[in-house]
Order: sequence, then C-alpha cells, then structure tokens
Amino acid sequence: MGKETKQITKMGLDQLAVAKKGGEEKVIADWRKHNRLQGWMESLYRSQGGTEEFNCQPIKLTINDINSLEIAVRKADLPKTEGFFFGGDSYEWDMNYYANKDLEFIARAKEALADGWTVTYDCWW
Repeated sequence: MGKETKQITKMGLDQLAVAKKGGEEKVIADWRKHNRLQGWMESLYRSQGGTEEFNCQPIKLTINDINSLEIAVRKADLPKTEGFFFGGDSYEWDMNYYANKDLEFIARAKEALADGWTVTYDCWW
C-alpha cells in the first residue's frame, strides 16, 4: 500500500510580514484573521497602484508606511474590514491582542529597515 499524504487546509485570512536582505529571509510577524490590518494594508496596496484582488499580492513597506501604520494602531484607527474569509471584527474579538502584535511588528520592521532589510506584507485567504 502506498503512503498517503494528508494536506490540512486552513480557511480564512492569514497574514505574514517578511524581512529580506541578500539571500536571507526571516518572518518578523504573522497574524490570523486580523481584518482591520488587512483593510489598512489593502488601502496601502491601492495607493501604490495595485489593481488586482488583494490576495497573495505582497507589498513592500517603507519606513513612512510603518510610521503611518503606527499612528493608526496607536489611535485604534485601523479600518473595519469585512470579507467572507476574514472572520469577525478583529478589534471586537480582542483589540489589545492585535494592537500589541501590531506594535511588536512595527518595532521589528523599523529595526529591519534601519539595518537595510526590505520588509513586505503578504496575505492569503
């Protein structure tokens, strides 16, 4: 009998921030169903000229983007964002949890950018 391979598929919004430099790559943050961050990033994607569905479309983040995100997070001003795979409002679920994760990401992204790394955000749902 052959060996069976089982693939587990999660349904929903998964998000990842990656820092890259040379041939090296490291994950600096990940989120699950943080739809408010997704809405903020989709708005950024559109402002950068993105026209495709914002799914599996990595975007490059600059220090200005990170600083703008920090202001929005500190003001609890990420936009309410809905989608079939996005789950309930991430701020209603646990605003402090997501705000703390966002601030940790912001600190890591600032450090990576200062050290010459490129930082990207990607999502899939």
